[in-house]
Amino acid sequence: MASEVHYMWQKREQGEFKGVDGIPIRWISIRHPQNERCVVIVNGRNESFWKYQELCYELSRKGYDVYAYDHRGQGASGRLTNDSELGHVICFNDYVSDLHSFITNVVGKQTYRQRFLLAHSMGGAVATLYLEHYQTHFNAVVLNAPMFGINLPVPLKLVASSIAKIIERYQTQPYYVFGHKPYHEAPFEENDQCQSQIRYVWAKHLYQLHPELRVGGPSARWVWQALAAAKSCIRDVEHIHTPVLLLQAGDDTVVDNDSHHLFYSKCPECKMKVIPHARHELLMEKDCLRNQALEDTLDFFETYS
Repeated sequence: MASEVHYMWQKREQGEFKGVDGIPIRWISIRHPQNERCVVIVNGRNESFWKYQELCYELSRKGYDVYAYDHRGQGASGRLTNDSELGHVICFNDYVSDLHSFITNVVGKQTYRQRFLLAHSMGGAVATLYLEHYQTHFNAVVLNAPMFGINLPVPLKLVASSIAKIIERYQTQPYYVFGHKPYHEAPFEENDQCQSQIRYVWAKHLYQLHPELRVGGPSARWVWQALAAAKSCIRDVEHIHTPVLLLQAGDDTVVDNDSHHLFYSKCPECKMKVIPHARHELLMEKDCLRNQALEDTLDFFETYS
């Protein structure tokens, strides 16, 4: 990370475009004149393209140009509330519109023989809705632990959306949903995201160096918008005509793994693979698990190259 990856990162291109309602959306790319294929990375909630430096390096070495951007309200992009650490969105479809603008106006300016999409968690829901609502020219898509549902106790699943909607209605301004708070750093031993201590510590150090990237818990509106979007992903699955590989983290406690099986059963274009013992952040996991996820991703892309 301090040598080859750092050198690559210093050579990145970066830019900005106006998303829905004029929110500045910031992006980066790693390009080489000889590359004829690209990968667009769609990150998850509370993430930034800064966190994906290792993946950008690996994809670049495999001959892919890499494009990544930060969602509205997080990372290097513009915020929607006075509290810069509140995870908030007005409408989940704004994420989808921003992705469409990024692909059309940034990635679309370059000519490639093949284009691929790689999305994680909330980004998986954003990418799926994009596939369902826009005509795309991607050869294949990989969804890592996509947010087709949030992992909640069964009784709470039935009422979570309604509760979040009621809370949001009576708030005078957006605020953290019950039980959540601004950004804080949990010890590695208490985290439910990954089992790689070195990657976990590196990511936390990144947010110490760049505090402007930090995001804490979600707002009530974000919760009910996200739950509604997750349902839409499965409801409209018949509109997907692009080959999809769904990689599920076997020990995921963040998203609802049952929803992956439902999506898979309804989507003829979808292949699904479970990576046993992996936690939610497959591409931040310890090497034996992360390597498997990366190998499956690259193999899938090669199949459609």
